[in-house]
Amino acid sequence: MSIASIMVAVDDGRHARTRVRLAADLAHRLGARLVGAAACMPDYPQGYGETAVPMGMVIEEIRQAALDRCAAAEQVFRHGSCLNDCVEWRSDIAGPVPFLAGQSRAADLVVVGRYAEDEGVRPGMAVDLGDALMGLGRPVLVVSAGIEHLEARRIVVGWKNTPQTRRALSDALPLLRRAEAVQVLRMTDDGDRAEVDDVVRYLALHDVNASGHLAARSGWSVAEDLQKAVRAIDGDLIVTGGYGYSRLREWFFGGVTRDLLSETTVCCLMSH
Repeated sequence: MSIASIMVAVDDGRHARTRVRLAADLAHRLGARLVGAAACMPDYPQGYGETAVPMGMVIEEIRQAALDRCAAAEQVFRHGSCLNDCVEWRSDIAGPVPFLAGQSRAADLVVVGRYAEDEGVRPGMAVDLGDALMGLGRPVLVVSAGIEHLEARRIVVGWKNTPQTRRALSDALPLLRRAEAVQVLRMTDDGDRAEVDDVVRYLALHDVNASGHLAARSGWSVAEDLQKAVRAIDGDLIVTGGYGYSRLREWFFGGVTRDLLSETTVCCLMSH
């Protein structure tokens, strides 16, 4: 198990540069290839493609604007990855998430950004985090706006015995092995340590220095409890599964994934 190829989603937002630098540094430390990817959906007028709407120079100008945005994103990527030995660039005029999903065949890990309120990314280039997590078929590293470096020396695994969390644990093994300390944290009120102790023994077989912890819910969200836990050990990465329930249910009733994607201030490695 290794991370040999990292893909980073690039856009025209304020924090694209810092996201690229984080991905470039991580790729350098892991000896991985770094692939930059950007797509822009042209802002065609309503009715484009129908006979009632005339074609011509206006459509071509819109298409060229999308190409220019992809070219600008490439410059951001090239600048941020200039010290990496093995880099590639991929872009197209397309929806960002479908394009990223297709290109993720060439990646072990995909880095995406959680946008700031003033991010300024154009809708045609924005990557929806929920769509990416559900559709890429790869572990997703969500980077909050402005974070430029991921040390990943102290990591919290938000444990729940679901297929998504088990997959995330396996996907994160290359990072967990390199960490100084890994805390496997289960939010529960029953005091049963069987699951976390079993996971800790499993991780030890993979040379991961892990310890198991139980914590009662604070009354705030589980996402907030996970963030408090990672801050308590001076860590900077949460590993957990994503959308154990349906995304629609989380949208209506709330859920850990939704809260982490919308609120977290630390990096999250998530798998679905």
